[in-house]
Amino acid sequence: QVQLVESGGGLVQAGGSLRLSCAASGRTFSSYAMGWFRQAPGKEREFVAVISWTGGSTSYADSVKGRFTISRDNAKNTVYLQMNSLKPEDTAVYYCASTKYPRSTITTTPNDFGSWGQGTQVTVSS
Repeated sequence: QVQLVESGGGLVQAGGSLRLSCAASGRTFSSYAMGWFRQAPGKEREFVAVISWTGGSTSYADSVKGRFTISRDNAKNTVYLQMNSLKPEDTAVYYCASTKYPRSTITTTPNDFGSWGQGTQVTVSS
């Protein structure tokens, strides 16, 4: 089992930027694809971005493509989400997650992720 701890959330004005971090511990971080999801009040959890275990492949939700960038530093057991040009509709709790199985292809399906962090709040004011 892996433990995931997110940080970096906060309050920002529309058009601003934030960088979220997710620190992993407990197993071989570098063997697992990592994803970011978000959940706004009254809405279901939705996929944001995912990065392969090698870091060589990424995928993004259409709503964030071109504004958000996912990256990972396997030496630091950390995955990042750089968020630029933030919009009020980006307001949500952001969760990082680790896939259930090592060395798997990237996926955007929440059920393929077995470990989740506690979430970090991102609020974008207009």
